[in-house]
Amino acid sequence: MLDASAVLAAVSPTQAIERTRLAFERHARGEWEMPAKVYLEAPPNGDFRAMPARGDGFALLKWVTSFPRNPERGLPVVAGALLLSSAETGELLAIIDCASITSLRTGAGAALSAQVLAADRASTAGIIGCGVNGAWAARCLAAAGYGPGVCADRRAEAATALADELGWKMGERSEAARQDVVVSVTPGAEPVILAADLRPGQHLAALGADAAGKAEVELAAVRRCRLFCDEREQASAGGELANGIGEGVVSAAELTQLGDVLIGRAAGRASSEEVTLFDSTGLAIQDLAIAIAVYDAWRDGVVGGQSVTF
Repeated sequence: MLDASAVLAAVSPTQAIERTRLAFERHARGEWEMPAKVYLEAPPNGDFRAMPARGDGFALLKWVTSFPRNPERGLPVVAGALLLSSAETGELLAIIDCASITSLRTGAGAALSAQVLAADRASTAGIIGCGVNGAWAARCLAAAGYGPGVCADRRAEAATALADELGWKMGERSEAARQDVVVSVTPGAEPVILAADLRPGQHLAALGADAAGKAEVELAAVRRCRLFCDEREQASAGGELANGIGEGVVSAAELTQLGDVLIGRAAGRASSEEVTLFDSTGLAIQDLAIAIAVYDAWRDGVVGGQSVTF
């Protein structure tokens, strides 16, 4: 059993970006398999999600929660466990902390999207939502060479702490939304990126709207963007762009998968003036890539874990 400290000791932000790139490429080439995510609602509190994937001799099942009001109870929004098994024998190899892997791959996905889709001249970063996953998005962007940045959050203390950690600055939502690369990681209850915020050449990564009915980007802003996603079917059903599809503002056919861009099957940014939007819904293949790296680090003696016999 490998806890959060083992996960974060095993995989740096830079390594997480590399592993996430690998996951997108392997899945785009058909080398890794990922059945659809399953949602189990627990109204009115939140939901459970079951996410399977298989690749490179391993199989994974991620059992994860999203309970947005948990901080009011002194509990994390995201919790759960990740089961890593051998795809050759079916043996359970490890049980790994879920929240830390989720944070790493979420942040790495945002940074990877910037590396692939942002304009060549892009440098500054804006983070809207400085909770756990927002903080890891900022750390991964910084590891990828973006910054200085602006951290914005309704909780001034969260924005200030993250800004101090990275040597960035705390600012208002509107200031963060004007940067070259803008990442939103909020509950998705209301738009935090508006059409009035946009300027030519920006790259947006929307990470918070991870279920039907949530949205962080104003529909008028979506209309002005070239659209990319992690996985088209999942994004169409419950991601940032699902509302736009439901309203007829955009169609699923307009969404380009990031993995297809990475392997040259589809084009990325078309011009330096274009505004690009990456809709991240979170994929089990990303979790698998990070989990394999953590397991390899344990096997090589880089990190320790607790052994349990069932």
